[in-house]
Amino acid sequence: MTKGPFRYDQVGSLLRTNTLKEAKKNLENESISFEDYKKIEREEIKKIVEKQKEIGLKAITDGEFNREYWHYDFIAHLNGIKTYVLDMQGKFQGTMNKLKSYYVKDTISFPKDHPFLDDFKYLKELCGDDAVAKITIPGPNMIYYSGVVNSDLFKKDTNYTSIEKLKEDIAKVYQDAIQAYYDAGCRYLQFDDTAWGALFSEGQRKALEEKGIDTKNLVKDFAEITVNSLKNRPDDMTITTHCCRGNFKSSWLYEGDYSFVEDYIFKAPFDGFFLEYDTDRAGSFEPIKKLKEGKLVLGLITSKEGTLEDKEVIKERIKEASKYIPLERLCLSPQCGFSSTEDGNNITEEDQFKKLQLVKEIATEVWKDA
Repeated sequence: MTKGPFRYDQVGSLLRTNTLKEAKKNLENESISFEDYKKIEREEIKKIVEKQKEIGLKAITDGEFNREYWHYDFIAHLNGIKTYVLDMQGKFQGTMNKLKSYYVKDTISFPKDHPFLDDFKYLKELCGDDAVAKITIPGPNMIYYSGVVNSDLFKKDTNYTSIEKLKEDIAKVYQDAIQAYYDAGCRYLQFDDTAWGALFSEGQRKALEEKGIDTKNLVKDFAEITVNSLKNRPDDMTITTHCCRGNFKSSWLYEGDYSFVEDYIFKAPFDGFFLEYDTDRAGSFEPIKKLKEGKLVLGLITSKEGTLEDKEVIKERIKEASKYIPLERLCLSPQCGFSSTEDGNNITEEDQFKKLQLVKEIATEVWKDA
């Protein structure tokens, strides 16, 4: 396979190195300049790219080393976004206290000079012809859910008077972002969109309904925005999506299966769907039978802890999934990244790479074209 998603793939984020963490502390206490910090950051990205090449990964990421959060940094640089700090007491099993967040204040658009574009060009340069440079960005529903419908600040402080116009503008942001990345040489782009996870469990949906949010309409909006975001996409560009149940310091936010969203999430014409399936919280494989096109990347290897999975157990899980989707449309990856925020999961760098190696070993034993 020369086009993603690959039989053995990865979601995106990697543990920040000790050198990068130390540099961040020095930046915060102003003992080094931002320019010096960026030089160190790029050197660490170079090292992490080489490590991925050593493992033999076909899809190479920059580990999201240029971000504090997997989603916030990209969205914060969009035109029309207002940022603030959100109280998260009691969330993620009590491991998170505060979270940088955002809402849509003014007309939203994608800036031509978004800093992530230069970061991608650097990654592509490092990958050369040896591997495919894969970039991840938060999906459009991360803006619509967190920055609009579930935002009290949006209700109080926005210049938008039409939700329909806002939905159109969010889709246009992603149409423009896709084209900008394509023009920069990107051929493998992924939308990370955990907004769907907020609808997985009946309890979560009930809590949203109590806030006046119609969840049946919300899931339709998610699908509409996603489909419209992919309009006019280049034919030779792989675009996938990833959906999990939250990932912060090895803790989680959501639970529940895919049944409530199965008739909507799979409508989007993605080339691949990275779905979390490493615990019972994800439910059964049955909903995936609704996926008629595209590949399903099974997130069966957990990124939340270092114990290596039993190969035979994972192979049996793949076999079970193949009852709903043919084996030739299945792939394998960790269930999420290893460091959705700069804090990282409770796992060592050594075990992180062992996990990625395990994904490759299992895939090459299951699929002849791996």
